Amino acid sequence: MNKPETKPDAKRRSSGRITLSDVAKAAEVSPITASRALRGERGVAQELVQRVKVAAEQLGYVPDPAARALASQRSVQVPVLVPLLSNALFVDVLEAVHRTLFPQGYQALIGVTHYDPQEEEQLLRTYLAHRPAGLLVTGFDRTEAARHLIAASGVPCVHLMEMTSAPGVFCVGFSQQDAGHSMTDHLLARGYQKIAFVAAQLDPRTMQRAEGYRRCLREAGLYDPKLELLSPQPSSMRLGGELLEELLRTRPGVDAVFFCNDDLAQGGLLAAQRLGLSVPGQVAIAGFNDLAGSDQMLPPLTTVHTPRSAVGEASARMLLTLMRGEVPEYNSVNLGFELTVREST
Repeated sequence: MNKPETKPDAKRRSSGRITLSDVAKAAEVSPITASRALRGERGVAQELVQRVKVAAEQLGYVPDPAARALASQRSVQVPVLVPLLSNALFVDVLEAVHRTLFPQGYQALIGVTHYDPQEEEQLLRTYLAHRPAGLLVTGFDRTEAARHLIAASGVPCVHLMEMTSAPGVFCVGFSQQDAGHSMTDHLLARGYQKIAFVAAQLDPRTMQRAEGYRRCLREAGLYDPKLELLSPQPSSMRLGGELLEELLRTRPGVDAVFFCNDDLAQGGLLAAQRLGLSVPGQVAIAGFNDLAGSDQMLPPLTTVHTPRSAVGEASARMLLTLMRGEVPEYNSVNLGFELTVREST
């Protein structure tokens, strides 16, 4: 096969970008044929496909997604709005979303809201202006304007990590409240009577876990609001240690602590070691999410295992169905959770 001609055209020289026209000229085919060959469409002779691919590779051609979307009237971008990237919980979700969407030709765009509804609203305005193929958002706590933006856009949308039975809303997650209830019930079953709930960040999902804790203790006739320690600070291991020390100093007699997430609970376990406290002999400690390292703590941490990767994959698959113009079998998919009992309780 003759080596394709690689001389760029004037348009490319002025822009500095290799264009489809450059590839077509090098392969000695029309731009339409080059486009069809690169998209893998049937009806293009294999010999032409090979010539076009060789030319594209030699020139270093990278398709322009904006131009492709304009030509086809079809975007390949899917914004995924999550609260934080410093939390392994959402990293696991994003990884699963990418693994599911990328092989289907879609690109996940990450937007970080920092638990701020106003910031999320601005991100939505920015992303929706570009008419994405679909949208994945975390939970249901957002401004009324943001809800209207999503509804009015006509862009398929799936909500992550929480459940609702509201008509016309698509979601994949589990009941945060039921998970909080389950952990509290486990602590009661182990014989603990003064069970504290310690939380940070105080985002909607954390407060749903708190409500599950309250519901369980009310059912047992043991709920005491003074045993809640709620901090608006960002969650961290350091803060977990500080909150455990404050709790034991100001709420004497506590025999079990349910931390709203594992990074706080891990910090609490380390603080207990520094203080010379026996866990669970003097105080039991439990967490939430089963993050990396929780099974390696001393003692290993009892926690709630949440299906982060499964949520990411299932939500992306539901969105793929919607983006094809089809109706998912279920509007709401509950993937459940797993109580993971280890030596800390």
